[in-house]
Amino acid sequence: MASHGYPRRIFIFFLLLLHTFLFQYNSSSCYAQIAELNDQKVDLTLYYETLCPYCSYFIAHDLVRLFTTGLISIVNLRLVPWGNADVEPSGYFQCQHGSGECLLNTVEACAVDAYPDTYKHYFMIQCIESLAYQNREAEWQSCFDQVSLDSKPIFDCYNQGNGRRLELQYAYETSQLNPPHAYVPWVLVNNQPLRQDYQNFIAYICREYRGSSVPAACSSAEFMINSFGNDATDAFQQMCYVGGNQNLTSFVPTEILQQNSQVFS
Repeated sequence: MASHGYPRRIFIFFLLLLHTFLFQYNSSSCYAQIAELNDQKVDLTLYYETLCPYCSYFIAHDLVRLFTTGLISIVNLRLVPWGNADVEPSGYFQCQHGSGECLLNTVEACAVDAYPDTYKHYFMIQCIESLAYQNREAEWQSCFDQVSLDSKPIFDCYNQGNGRRLELQYAYETSQLNPPHAYVPWVLVNNQPLRQDYQNFIAYICREYRGSSVPAACSSAEFMINSFGNDATDAFQQMCYVGGNQNLTSFVPTEILQQNSQVFS
């Protein structure tokens, strides 16, 4: 019995060894493919402020096409809610469209931080910006139910001071842009500003993508443009300019529900 069992055990051992090798090889190959895909993704960064109507419209109605067309699979999307705001020497914030904008800038910074998954924080922000475009920004808390997110992580971020720290980081990042932003929305694709042609962001993404899995949206005539640069139509009025019309009020994030009732009363 023992002489018959020994070869069988050897056979089973080699089968297990082979299985382990193949599993590790396939896993390594899979991880390598994922890493390669991530390396090939196109970076899209949006610098914006929450109550600029052109930013609100772009986020709510244009940027969503990344998700509806599947282009998000080849894009690293970053949202930077600061825009044309400023930090006073006292440390207080001044936002172009008043205290409500400072509050929502911080809320959206907290959404990105509390929910790193792009789908989760984008659709929360899209909901808020859709309301803002309709002049219903005071209803922003309804978005938690609409997108099925827990409010507590965002409230904690805001109330415990992390939101303020995030905004200061975004303020510094925005101040270091080269060339400096002249208005918002300020869109970068692979670190190159699209300037007034920002609404053609999909064409720029498709041009920059170097991977083999080209999304169908990139071959659609809807997203093709003949030249890249200065062929935006009626673009001059589609931005909020640095130093433009301002409703400046000193603001520092402290307690979200109290401040919300004050700025949106």
